[in-house]
Amino acid sequence: MPTYQYACNDCDHAFEQVQSFTDDSLTTCPRCEGRLRKIFNAVGVVFKGSGFYRTDSRADAKSAAAAATPTKAEPATQSETTAPATTVTSDSSGSTKSKAGAA
Repeated sequence: MPTYQYACNDCDHAFEQVQSFTDDSLTTCPRCEGRLRKIFNAVGVVFKGSGFYRTDSRADAKSAAAAATPTKAEPATQSETTAPATTVTSDSSGSTKSKAGAA
């Protein structure tokens, strides 16, 4: 059940009253029998957990984007990219010989 705040227009007596949503508002001051007014304040809401703040959604978006993007591979060295030169020769008998040369 919600707690409502009231203040008297005549004697400035302020108090809180726990009431159901269906109960009628109080109209008379319990101290001086004067006219009451209901005080409205900001609602006290507490957000617990993740995902409620701007930084939460940005961090998730950055980490998700980083996980989806493959990392850049290291460039290969000269010895990995260049294969040694091979010379193929054939003799008169029809057999072939291959000879690996130094690059």
